[in-house]
Amino acid sequence: MEAVTLNLEMMVVLGLLAFTVFLFISEIVRVDLAAIIVMVLLGGLSYFPPLAGLADVNHLFDGFASNAVMSIIAVMIIGAGLDKTGLMSKVAAAILKYGGSTEQRIIPIISGTVGVISSFMQNVGAAALFLPVVSRISARTSIPLSRLLMPMGFCAILGGTMTLVGSSPMILLNELILTANETLPKSQQMQPFGLFSVTPIGLSLIATGILYFMLFGKWVLPGAALREDATSGSSMKDYMRRIYGLDVDLFEVEVPEGNILLGETIADVMDANHVYIIGSLMENRRQIAPPVKTTIKTPARLAVMGHRKVVEELAEDYDLIVHPELDVFAEDFAPTHSGVAEIVIPPNSRAIGKTARELELRKIYDMSMLAIHRGGETLSHVENEHHKASLVGREPFRAGDTLVVHIPWEQLVRVDERRSYVVVTSDYPQEEMRPHKVGWALLFFAIAISLVLFTDVRLSLCLLVGATGMIVTKVLSVDEAYTAVSWNTVFLLASLIPLGQAVQNTGTAEWMAQLILQVLDGWPIWSLQAGVAILATVLTLIMSNVGATVLLVPLAVSIAVASGGDPAIFAMTVAISTSNSFLIPTHQVNALIMGPAGYKVMDFVKTGGMMTVLFLVVSLVMMNIVF
Repeated sequence: MEAVTLNLEMMVVLGLLAFTVFLFISEIVRVDLAAIIVMVLLGGLSYFPPLAGLADVNHLFDGFASNAVMSIIAVMIIGAGLDKTGLMSKVAAAILKYGGSTEQRIIPIISGTVGVISSFMQNVGAAALFLPVVSRISARTSIPLSRLLMPMGFCAILGGTMTLVGSSPMILLNELILTANETLPKSQQMQPFGLFSVTPIGLSLIATGILYFMLFGKWVLPGAALREDATSGSSMKDYMRRIYGLDVDLFEVEVPEGNILLGETIADVMDANHVYIIGSLMENRRQIAPPVKTTIKTPARLAVMGHRKVVEELAEDYDLIVHPELDVFAEDFAPTHSGVAEIVIPPNSRAIGKTARELELRKIYDMSMLAIHRGGETLSHVENEHHKASLVGREPFRAGDTLVVHIPWEQLVRVDERRSYVVVTSDYPQEEMRPHKVGWALLFFAIAISLVLFTDVRLSLCLLVGATGMIVTKVLSVDEAYTAVSWNTVFLLASLIPLGQAVQNTGTAEWMAQLILQVLDGWPIWSLQAGVAILATVLTLIMSNVGATVLLVPLAVSIAVASGGDPAIFAMTVAISTSNSFLIPTHQVNALIMGPAGYKVMDFVKTGGMMTVLFLVVSLVMMNIVF
């Protein structure tokens, strides 16, 4: 290989690289702004005659229309569309149902699920989606949040290595390969990778992460006590006891065929036994807050809230079966779907003087009346040391009453729109869900993936077909689609692409590769690949994974060409290794989970140190086995 001599253009590019790294490390400005500053400097310097080869100013902003950027935008919209239909809430409910209450069962279920989801959407999006779910699971199981969020976050990062749309570096990989091909002879040009080319590697990494936490989680995970807000009424039982002194819990009760309750109404059973029936399954029809005049038909399942002792006595008297956990109602009463809310009756309300049964709150809003808090007194079906039981469904409302209800969150949004009620509860999912659009969402998701798999259509266009289809069929509105896009990520990526091209086109990458090969002269190819992986790992800890990928892929290709290695595998090594970001909380996912779990930097050093080594070993071994 002919020796490459350092020239003025290369020195300027090296200076810009150093300046970029400095801005990323120092965080004087946000990373996306830092990338924009560097792009503007690159364009401005190109107008000086000695530096005219730095960048083509007529194509300086082509990164915003690049295949990688458009693919990332489409993936974000598709992910938001799937979430809008409630699909993700159903996944969360299933975890609550089957995960049990032990750390050894919950961690692999949560981590595996998030890992798979993040292979098709941005990993920070998958982690953000599951953050409230994991928080609820922590509150229900009394497992500290700090022991659940780190496995979830790490596997979200690992999941980004499972497909070519799982993370920004993976989306960017083929784009950088095509750019590098422009400077390579035809015999050495690389073929772009397919959507699932990296799947065996990603699956191995996810499995490694799950096994790591299952085998060593007891020692490496922080064991902080539950946060105050996680123990103070996050569950329905704790909330009712703490605020209103009501010792109630939720049970699923089976009414056998021909039981003596056959023909009785919901109101009869509630009023006679001081329990709340807030769900029913009869004749294959499941209802939340069934109307009180509903006649019980057997066999049936009832969701019953009340004292454990009272419910057990009810089951004994009427020959019913109490199930240890929610089964058919698990999804309906998952905290992601419904919960306890407080509603105040204002002075001008049309509800004053009327009862819950007269207003048919169950029928209209799926609302179960649990209690009425009035002037320091709490009226409820349940009797305790503070008050006697009261038939709250038949109690006329007064101005200033606080209604304590169980209600699906989407119905609470409707109640909040009515002037007769003031919803006090604010900490609940207030987005309008569109479960009736799930068919359209799944259809266009399948179309997008099918186009990627079975056609030669450009990746960005395949994904935009899915995203556009979801908007046209109103799974998402156009405004919601815009909101779903992380524009700082888009500008970060698009603004760094010209710098990566300058590194390649000015010969800077070739010069750096030459320098590294002189230092590592005589080393085997596998050790050079390992060196590239370590360099990518170190660089992604101090700057964005996108920035590290853009800067290192041209260098890795040059090293491979000069040493006789496969340039495509070296490029993939960079794209995968920039996900090896567990040692400090610089990755977006780690930054997301740090606050809620109360992690310190040393927690990441302790837990992420071994994970970093395992990632390097497993990824390098699998890449050489698969390719």
